[in-house]
Amino acid sequence: AFLSQGSFISLIQSVPNYWLAIKLGIRLQKYKKKNPFYSILDCFLDTVKKQPNKTFLHFEGTSHSYIEVDKQSNKVARALKTHANLKEGDTVALFMGNEPSYAWIWLGLAKLGCATALLNFNIRSKSLLHCFSCCGAKVIIAAAGKDSTMFISFNECSVEGINPLSEHITQASDTPLSADLRANITSKSPALYIYTSGTTGLPKAALVTQERVWTASFIQAVSGVTSEDVFYINLPLYHSAGFLIGLAGAIERGITVVLRRKFSASQFWEDCRKHHVTVMQYIGETMRYLCNTPMKDNEKDHKVRIAIGNGVRSDIWREFLNRFGDVAVRELYAATEGNIGFINYTSKIGVVGRVNFLHRRIFPYTLIKFDIEKEEPVRNSKGLCIQAMKGEAGLLVGKITKRSPFVGYAGNDQQTEKKRLRDVLQKGDLYFNTGDLLRIDEQNFVQFQDRVGDTFRWKGENVATTEVADILTMVDCIEEANVYGVKVEGHEGRIGMAAVKVEEGKEFDGASTFSQVASYLPAYARPRFIRIQTSFEMTGTFKMKKVTLVEEGFNPAVVQDPLYFLDPAKKTYVPLTEEIYSSINTREIKL
Repeated sequence: AFLSQGSFISLIQSVPNYWLAIKLGIRLQKYKKKNPFYSILDCFLDTVKKQPNKTFLHFEGTSHSYIEVDKQSNKVARALKTHANLKEGDTVALFMGNEPSYAWIWLGLAKLGCATALLNFNIRSKSLLHCFSCCGAKVIIAAAGKDSTMFISFNECSVEGINPLSEHITQASDTPLSADLRANITSKSPALYIYTSGTTGLPKAALVTQERVWTASFIQAVSGVTSEDVFYINLPLYHSAGFLIGLAGAIERGITVVLRRKFSASQFWEDCRKHHVTVMQYIGETMRYLCNTPMKDNEKDHKVRIAIGNGVRSDIWREFLNRFGDVAVRELYAATEGNIGFINYTSKIGVVGRVNFLHRRIFPYTLIKFDIEKEEPVRNSKGLCIQAMKGEAGLLVGKITKRSPFVGYAGNDQQTEKKRLRDVLQKGDLYFNTGDLLRIDEQNFVQFQDRVGDTFRWKGENVATTEVADILTMVDCIEEANVYGVKVEGHEGRIGMAAVKVEEGKEFDGASTFSQVASYLPAYARPRFIRIQTSFEMTGTFKMKKVTLVEEGFNPAVVQDPLYFLDPAKKTYVPLTEEIYSSINTREIKL
């Protein structure tokens, strides 16, 4: 999740290679001053001229050169201009998985001057409608099947509004389009909308400007990627990591991308060897999955030299290096909408970066004391926040300035305002609340500690607890639900669990509860554990307390309330026995 201009510059300021930082900074300023603005699309078009026949995308046995992708994007742009009446300034929602057409549809939209909203293709129902409407999208483009796409125009809002895109693309000309179609695009124009979980239970559309796309694309350069590298993307393209750092970064570097529909631990190193991959992306879970694969004699037989990502545990980090060789792990910290970020340029295990005086002076940030129980910053008698001590976990906040702005969320002023924190170190100042707890040790290394609030992370995805609770309370037998994430031994992040209050006179119905969550929630967001309670403990502001619930977890020896476990094979929630609990801990039962 990434990056504002401020968070990018704070990243590069953390890197000892200041000549590179200066070079990239100067380049960005030149791009901004050009009239018209020089965008990542223009970079792609220049690369097409320089190396038209170089492979841009490898995917499932097929290869697409830069010139082929360019021509295909021309066809997409012409088809959409003619049949969807798209023009500069429109927004189009993209509801697809990883495939080559994701790239050329986005590029085609960019050629028309359109912004693209990257929808998580796992979402359904209310969340899908919300994500489409909050960004003001005119059209949604979705995958209808393998190697085929369609576009749906909600202007007509009828069956006739659903139209196949593939045949229009096939019939369209692949000749270049006039740059006049996007003549008014500037560095501040919307380029993308990328969705993050919201405490309202519905995703928030983080606005990513043209400038922000550029700055995020520089992460590869900062990490040491060159034009000769081959980059492996198996993370979802609707995520900032896969799209901005991966795809946009590859365009900035002019390199080849090996694209996969989804991560596969068993095929990972085979893909790397086959395609001579030199740079990989990861999240903590993917590192763990790789380390859980059976050991082989040829594990260090590959060309991967750099790994870029976030969220890996120290023990998994060590095991990964021991098993798979000397790979430079570039662990990052940033947020899609945030204005502060770090990168671990030292390869020191377990940290996301290091405090740098210049970085902190130009882009002020601090860690402040945070009350986990009340879920709010601790303030002194003057109403100001209290800075955390060295070695103490604190809430990371970044000062909002011209250099490090917080643009906010599309169509959601309320949630935008909630991320602004006022009167932090002095009256009248304004900071961005990251919602994350970090720690700075005695050697000034920065370590990520935990997330706070109503969001937890599982399987590399953010889960909004209130959205899950809303779905659960639609079940006939459930009156109230309190959703939270709990730790599972040997797993990254937190898995979903819910304490529920059953309607008076009714019994918990495991089958109907399973049916509800399976119908309306993606797999990663479904609560795997249910705890039945007769009443909920509330805070002074009438919020459901979660701290004790999180601490007690799902151990039937600790929890006296009835516990249930989601059994996908039986399609129901079954009583959580000591035997099931033991099998989860020994990983006989996979989560």
